[in-house]
Amino acid sequence: MSAATTRSRTPDRLCAEAVDLARAAAEEAAAPGVVGEHVGLVSEGDRVVTHLFECKEMGYRGWRWAATVARASRAKIVTLDEVVLLPGPDALLAPEWVPWSERLRPGDLGPGDLLPTDQEDLRLEPGFTGEEEPAPNSVVSGEMAELAEAEDAEVSPGAPAVQSTVPARGSIASVAEELGMRRARVLSRYGLHVAADRWEESFGAQTPMAQAAPATCLSCGFLTPIGGSLGQAFGVCANEFSPADGRVVSLSYGCGGHSEAAVMPKAPQPPPPVVDETRVDVFPLRPARDSGSVPEAGDAETAELGHS
Repeated sequence: MSAATTRSRTPDRLCAEAVDLARAAAEEAAAPGVVGEHVGLVSEGDRVVTHLFECKEMGYRGWRWAATVARASRAKIVTLDEVVLLPGPDALLAPEWVPWSERLRPGDLGPGDLLPTDQEDLRLEPGFTGEEEPAPNSVVSGEMAELAEAEDAEVSPGAPAVQSTVPARGSIASVAEELGMRRARVLSRYGLHVAADRWEESFGAQTPMAQAAPATCLSCGFLTPIGGSLGQAFGVCANEFSPADGRVVSLSYGCGGHSEAAVMPKAPQPPPPVVDETRVDVFPLRPARDSGSVPEAGDAETAELGHS
């Protein structure tokens, strides 16, 4: 027998010598011919020893059959506890399991695939439904009124040379700046149509991904609107797992990463167990007698006494 490997105690002598008992138990639990040489033993505690045998089964390189034997206090008979197959130091193990949400990478989504989004996804938040919109005749708050007065006080008249490059609020230049028109040249109608055709061809309604999508980008929470006239038909995708992430997409485009395509429900939280210690449950010691059953001898004598 090979040298013993101990954990915290010296192995029990009788348990350490029960190699034949441990081998017989391992051979009974394993397939024929897969239990190899005895490779060591481990002291699990007082009068508890685990014997380790080499595993010769295909696909379990480095694994060992572990048969645990034990002995009661002051007893000379060693009994079997359990037999299991355990990996050794050089065992061939499967890689650690990684959830699908961590294995998924951008570009893995294909036509017809659905990407569920968690209800608590940090990338999404409740949209504007109109319920929180103030009434048309609502009074402006005092803080907003004071802020507007402060902005009016900051506008100082003067020659253009002494003015800042920021146009005055309410002027034609400021309105043009808000619309994105304070540039030397802007896109013409032809330029807008060429860009729209190019984007529609790449990420439009006629692409295979959009044809297999459960819904369009128009109702997706990952769609970021864009300004200008092109914003009426296009937006920017902000879903990192979508093939169109960071791209301008048509509102009629779609993919399996739609935010509302397959929302995973929250895991149900079971209530805590309640132990009622004030109630007594009655358990009969014998089954109840049927009304149509044959009376026993004692019952028959009782019936005769009742008639007499």
